[in-house]
Amino acid sequence: MTGLQIFSRSRTAWIVLLLSAIGLEAAALFFQYVMELEPCVMCIYVRVAVLGLIIAGIIGAIAPKFWLTRILGLVGWGISAVWGLKLSLELNKLQVDPSPFSTCSFFPQFPSWMPLDEWLPAIFSPTGMCSDDPWTFLSVSMAQWMVVTFVIYLIVLAVMVIPALKPLKSK
Repeated sequence: MTGLQIFSRSRTAWIVLLLSAIGLEAAALFFQYVMELEPCVMCIYVRVAVLGLIIAGIIGAIAPKFWLTRILGLVGWGISAVWGLKLSLELNKLQVDPSPFSTCSFFPQFPSWMPLDEWLPAIFSPTGMCSDDPWTFLSVSMAQWMVVTFVIYLIVLAVMVIPALKPLKSK
């Protein structure tokens, strides 16, 4: 058994995913409530993608040695990271190349069975415009940092997925 096989089946691996995603959600709330940067609808959707990473981390951490929870966690991780990357790229395009013909909605369109903006408006209700780009760090916008972040999540997933799915060899 390789070190990655052992790590992919450890609770530590899944808790790292969980805590990193919680850190991103905390950072988003810091930007919103401390720095007073208003999130746009695309930012809110990115928060939902990060929430998916949190849920994937919880699922994986429940029983990391059991193949079904590990697979469900990996699938949730992959779907959330791909969706988050797609959203971040779209948001970056809206900010880098603003067009009056290409804008985002003012209201989130959550499914009727999961109206997050009604359940938790402090977290999932947009108040800003997608074309606004009020924050940069090292000349990189928040949307671009999220592209980098989701690419890193996908790279780590790619490194983890094969060892996590390989059957353990008995000695």
